[in-house]
Amino acid sequence: MSTRTRPCAMPIRTFRTFITAILTEAGHSIHVDRRPQPLLAPTPTAHLHRPPWGRIVLALIVLGVAAPVFAHGVAAGDARFMAQTSGTQLLPFVYLGAKHMATGYDHLLFLVGVIFFLYRLKDVGIYVTLFAIGHSTTLLFGVLSGTHVNPYLVDAIIGLSVVYKALDNLGAYKAWFGFQPNTKAAVLIFGFFHGFGLATKLQDFALPQDGLVANILAFNVGVEIGQILALSAILILMDFWRLHHAFARQAFASNVLLMAAGLTLTGYQLTGYAINS
Repeated sequence: MSTRTRPCAMPIRTFRTFITAILTEAGHSIHVDRRPQPLLAPTPTAHLHRPPWGRIVLALIVLGVAAPVFAHGVAAGDARFMAQTSGTQLLPFVYLGAKHMATGYDHLLFLVGVIFFLYRLKDVGIYVTLFAIGHSTTLLFGVLSGTHVNPYLVDAIIGLSVVYKALDNLGAYKAWFGFQPNTKAAVLIFGFFHGFGLATKLQDFALPQDGLVANILAFNVGVEIGQILALSAILILMDFWRLHHAFARQAFASNVLLMAAGLTLTGYQLTGYAINS
């Protein structure tokens, strides 16, 4: 069984300076008017005020300090079970897959960004299906083919996927570059990286070959079940939030915090790569 040493959180002062520079430019360029909005645009409002920077900085400090504590991986008891099990164990692996996805904050943060401005269930289904196709493909391929990728770099890209979607929700790409990237293609591509992230967690353990294919398929089914359960809870909360008159004003600050979380995860993993490479 291989283990990875987790790094300390990245320096807060450097991180705060970096994110402030990015958000200052974004804050000057992003406005919302009362004209009909595209699907992934915020609810119309007069103007989205800048978020309180003091609270954002405090949140970044909490994220930086808490990152090593809440590092997403396989629980020790679950890891021992997977390494010691023999033969086909469908239900236990379904449970483990569902548990891993339901507690996988990096995957859930990305999904929150994806559905943040999706109001129709059909659209939610399309984007979530694309994400599921992406991460299922690389999860199964990575484990069953024995393809290894650096877990720190993959997890860093997963953090960047959260940053990407938050910036997309803020309309930054249209403001900065004059065009809107294909959101469906982005979700599918980042889904591939999320799947490799899941695969690297399982590759940390010497999984028995007896029943491996069936067990990994069951684990993937569990991942999808966990995703549906977590997403259902998130959608219910989002619907209540959207009914509140302050949603449009809070949407900007929420996506700023979402981006901050993604940058924190990325910096944390890159620090780990630098320390352990």
